[in-house]
Amino acid sequence: MDVWAQLANGFAVALTAQNLMWALVGVTLGTAVGVLPGVGPAVTVALLLPITTKVDASGALIMFAGIYYGAMYGGSTTSILLNTPGESATIVTAMEGNQMAKRGRAGPALATSAIGSFVAGTIATVGLTFLSPLVVELGLKFGPPEYFALMIVAFTTVSSVLGDSTLRGMAGLFLGLAIGLVGIDNQTGQARFSYGVPQLLDGIEVVTIAVGLFAVGETIYFASKMNQVQEKLEEVSGSIWMKWDDWKRSWKPWLRGTVIGFPFGSIPAGGAEIPTFLSYAIERKLAKDPEEFGHGAIEGVAGPEAANNASSTGAMVPLLTLGLPTSATAAILLSAFQQYGLQPGPLLFEANPALVWGLIASFYVGNVMLLVLNLPMVGLWVKLLAIPKPQLYAGILVFATMGVYGMRQSPFDVFLLYAVGLVGFLMRRYGFPAAPVIVGMILGPLAEEQMRRALAISQGDPMIFLNHPLSASLLAVAVAVVVVPGLWRHFGPRRKAG
Repeated sequence: MDVWAQLANGFAVALTAQNLMWALVGVTLGTAVGVLPGVGPAVTVALLLPITTKVDASGALIMFAGIYYGAMYGGSTTSILLNTPGESATIVTAMEGNQMAKRGRAGPALATSAIGSFVAGTIATVGLTFLSPLVVELGLKFGPPEYFALMIVAFTTVSSVLGDSTLRGMAGLFLGLAIGLVGIDNQTGQARFSYGVPQLLDGIEVVTIAVGLFAVGETIYFASKMNQVQEKLEEVSGSIWMKWDDWKRSWKPWLRGTVIGFPFGSIPAGGAEIPTFLSYAIERKLAKDPEEFGHGAIEGVAGPEAANNASSTGAMVPLLTLGLPTSATAAILLSAFQQYGLQPGPLLFEANPALVWGLIASFYVGNVMLLVLNLPMVGLWVKLLAIPKPQLYAGILVFATMGVYGMRQSPFDVFLLYAVGLVGFLMRRYGFPAAPVIVGMILGPLAEEQMRRALAISQGDPMIFLNHPLSASLLAVAVAVVVVPGLWRHFGPRRKAG
């Protein structure tokens, strides 16, 4: 069946009344958490993971995806009006957007952000629609050695790009791998790392770890820094609509930002931060008046916002087709799939085409919803910034506790939640990324299973991983991801000095 027919079937799923409701809930929540400083999409999706026990897979995943790309829209509001990026990907937006707000042009800044996000999100979704089947065709050629090598690529790339230090990323990864091994070994029946605790024999729930690290850990971290920064909210005065000159200056940056952001989201290259800074640098070079940058240039909002949203949609390509998360939120989405017994990858497109294509079709629908939600209702979103931080953070902790306890009614899970939350706080405090822990915990058992299958096929010969060209190539990529940045840092400065 061709792409058009699959997409038509996907719209039939996405446009049902129930899934439209979940899409609206997702993009509304996403916009809200994007606006609120310190509450990002990873925290929100982690917080809502317990609902997977009550909601069908299509509806829940459509909602989670809506939260992900909806937060990219909402993050610009905080950056422009408060000069406090709600997401790390909106740091660049704050540089020019807040200057525009101070000059009384908050409306056009918010408008170019919302329209640019819509343009970029829609074009990137078209890219997702037509690129995914091509990647799936490649993925269907994978055997156990190739899958194991692909998992190693996932481990190394996520550890290297999600954080400031490869070593710290690797430390988080190995912590996740260790957590993933807890429980009964499926092949030998032996208990591993349970230490005589009966509750650990079934393994540790991904939801508990995800909510602990992201919701509890992040909340404690932001609460600890609550009074360290003085915030001043700029008012939205005048019309929110763009003038003709604003349109002329924005449409090219929207397209350029999309072209930059989508590929960066589709590969493990550091999330949305790199393409937003790259887009800003390009717009500054191409500007007729570069001196305006730093004082409220609309191109400096339009381009990075488009790159930001294109990148978040691009991240769905490796997640859906190969099961590779390229951002913290994508790692949480991966755990959401697993809560339903689904493993993203080539076989998912064959086994559950209605779910996958319904999810892709919901991106088109969600982008239209977001445009309607963001432009006319900007005043409502601004009011969210008036929520007192103590009540906000306390509410997050209450919902986290209720969600985790409600899954199995186990006091042990609540104890574990806050123990993991404390670890998450310490990791955040000392610069250890949390996403590799989730990736290691989810993909570790799968990597172990594929390694055992490959070694069974080769009768214990580890050379099977190098004898297969595709798996050898993937392992070479994994080695390069770890080694090349270190060599560049070591030899690059010397060459410049010489």
